[in-house]
Amino acid sequence: MKISGNTVLITGGGSGIGLALAEALIDLRNQVILCGRNRERLRAAKKRLPEIYVRVCDVSVSRSRHALVEWLVSGFKDFNLLVNNAGIQRSVDFLKGPRDLAEADEEIATNLTAPIHLSALLIPHLRRKKEAAIVNISSGLAFTPLAAVPVYCATKAAVHSLSLCLRHQLRDTSVRVFEIAPPMVSTGLAGKRKRPEETGYTMSAKAVAIGILDALERNVDEVALGAAANLRAQRETLFNAINA
Repeated sequence: MKISGNTVLITGGGSGIGLALAEALIDLRNQVILCGRNRERLRAAKKRLPEIYVRVCDVSVSRSRHALVEWLVSGFKDFNLLVNNAGIQRSVDFLKGPRDLAEADEEIATNLTAPIHLSALLIPHLRRKKEAAIVNISSGLAFTPLAAVPVYCATKAAVHSLSLCLRHQLRDTSVRVFEIAPPMVSTGLAGKRKRPEETGYTMSAKAVAIGILDALERNVDEVALGAAANLRAQRETLFNAINA
C-alpha cells in the first residue's frame, strides 16, 4: 500500500492517535480529512495543520454518519483510505447493575457500530479505486481483556473479528483491510495516563502513527504494537494450551 498521494479520512482525529497520524500523513504528501465530535479540538488541529480538512461529526449517530459520507464522497472524489480510529473507553461495573449501561451504549456505538456502518457505506466507493484500504484501530485488549473496562474490550475484540471478516470478503477487490492494535497510548481516551517511562506499557501517539504507516507500507494486515504484542502472544499461548 502506498503511503503518499492518498486521500484519507480519520475518525476521532482531533487528538491522540488520529491527530498524530494526520501529521505524519501530511508530511508524506497525503490529503487528510479529520472528523470528530469536539469542534474546539478540530479547530486546534486545523490551526496546527492548516492543510487538513475538518468535519464535525459524531460517528456514533446514524444521521451524522450518513451526512459525513455524503459530504465526503461528493467533495473528495479521490478518497481511498478510511481509518476507523474513534474510540471511547469507560469503566463498567456490573456489580452495580445497569447504572453504567447508558455510557456502555455510547461506547458500543462509537467503537463498533460506527466502523461497521462506515465501512459498509464507503466500500462501494473504495472498490472503484485502483488502490484503497480500511484501517481499523483495535487494541491489545482485544486479545487479553481488562476486567475494569469490559465493554471496551468486547468492542475491540469485535473489531478484530470484523477486520478478519472484511479482509476475507474483500480479498478479490482493490480494498485492503488492516488492523492495528496499539497498547495503552498516552492520550485522553480514559482520563489521565501515566507517562510511558513510568509504566513501560504505553506508547506515544506519534509512535503508534509510525507503526500504522509501517504496516501499510509493508502490507502487513494485522499488527500489534509494543506491549499489545505481548497480550496477543499470551492469548495464543492460552489457546494453544487449551487445544493441546
